Amino acid sequence: MAKWLMKSEPDVFSFDDLVAVTAEGEAEEWHGVRNYAARNNMRAMAVGDEAFFYHSNIGKEIVGIMKTVVPAHPDSTADLNAKGEVVWECVDVQSVKPFPRPVTLAEIKATEALANMELIKLSRLSVSKVSDEEWDLLCRMGGL
Repeated sequence: MAKWLMKSEPDVFSFDDLVAVTAEGEAEEWHGVRNYAARNNMRAMAVGDEAFFYHSNIGKEIVGIMKTVVPAHPDSTADLNAKGEVVWECVDVQSVKPFPRPVTLAEIKATEALANMELIKLSRLSVSKVSDEEWDLLCRMGGL
C-alpha cells in the first residue's frame, strides 16, 4: 500500500476534528484541494492507504495517521468547469491514531535521511507521497 502526507490548517480542520468525526463512525471528505499534482496524488490513493496528518501553518508538524476509506470522487465543494465537468476530486479519510509525540517540520528538515522527502522538496504541495523508509522513520520519531 502507498503512503502519503496530507496537510490541513489546524484552525480550519485539525486532527482532533477528524478524530471526533471518526468517533461517530463517519468519514471526512478531504475537500478543497485546488492543485493538480495534489489532486492527482489523491486519484492514485487506494482504499486502505495510510497518510500522515500534517498541521500546516500553525504547528507545522505531523500529528497523526489517517487512512483512505473512499477512493477519489468529485469534490463536493468544487464548481463545474466551462464544459460542465468536475475537475477537482478528493478522497474520504478516517483517523487511525495520533502520534504520541508530534514530529515538527524543523525536526524533519534536520534529519538527513528525510532530506529528499516531498514535504521538503515540494513544500507547497498539500498531498504528497511518502516512501516506506520515510514512513518508518517518521513513525519512530513520533513514538510509534
